[in-house]
Amino acid sequence: MPERKLTKKELFFSWLNKLFFLTVGPFIAAFALEVFLVPNNIIDGGIVGVSIIVSYLTKMNLGLLIFIINIPFFLLAFNKIGKKFVLQTFYAIGMLSLALNIFTTHHLPTTDDLLLSTVFGGIILGTGVGLVLKNEGSLDGTEIMSLVLSKKFGFSVGEWIMLFNVFIYSAAGLVFGWNRAMYAVLTYFIAFRVIDVVLEGLNSAKSIEVISEKAEEIGQELIEKLDISVTYLKGVGGYSKAQKTLIYCVVSRLELAKMKEIIKNIDPNAFITIVDVHEAYGGRIRGRQR
Repeated sequence: MPERKLTKKELFFSWLNKLFFLTVGPFIAAFALEVFLVPNNIIDGGIVGVSIIVSYLTKMNLGLLIFIINIPFFLLAFNKIGKKFVLQTFYAIGMLSLALNIFTTHHLPTTDDLLLSTVFGGIILGTGVGLVLKNEGSLDGTEIMSLVLSKKFGFSVGEWIMLFNVFIYSAAGLVFGWNRAMYAVLTYFIAFRVIDVVLEGLNSAKSIEVISEKAEEIGQELIEKLDISVTYLKGVGGYSKAQKTLIYCVVSRLELAKMKEIIKNIDPNAFITIVDVHEAYGGRIRGRQR
């Protein structure tokens, strides 16, 4: 069956939705920086962290610094990663710079409690960055640099980002003191976890595979008692060479305990594997479809 092409109207609204989040995300991130992090000399990683340090030492405008320092990374990546991603990143960072200047002129209230600043700054910053990443953009040129270097030298993107951040947080320790640097690392960790939540969602489900001699009986019971779809897969035992029927299904975390109870009641020797599923598309997760 040929894949249905999106209409011009659908493409327009998809583009509008992406543009909205590429605008809102940077404003959320800028709010975290101006209200919680920058006033307490707690830096973020990457180019934003470098910019905060340079701005502190030179008194230059932070938003302008972030934009200027990122320009070489845009030029480097333009023909290596994809023009769409680079342009969307360029727009998102432009919005971040604009938002920082807007919030700076309005003198938003801040807190001098370092723990509160670290926790809430990390949560809000992670939310903003996550929204941008989810819509195919980025707020940091080091991510672009890491993508390019990983393709050229073989290390993973995460390893390059970690290497850059080791130097950046070490510099923060020298400039702001090691106490502030440790709070900055904690902020980064919190933001990193929140980014995962934004990208993957809170309601992660579980995909289940069951191997049992009573597969069809188990499958029918799951359909009736949990109202979920199940799929039967045919397999061959590697040792016995016997034909086997496997059950595949997706359930919520709340249904997992009940599902295991149903399976064990029918076949205590059933082999079960459980894997996290962060997103599921197509078909129906619930109901007697398959």
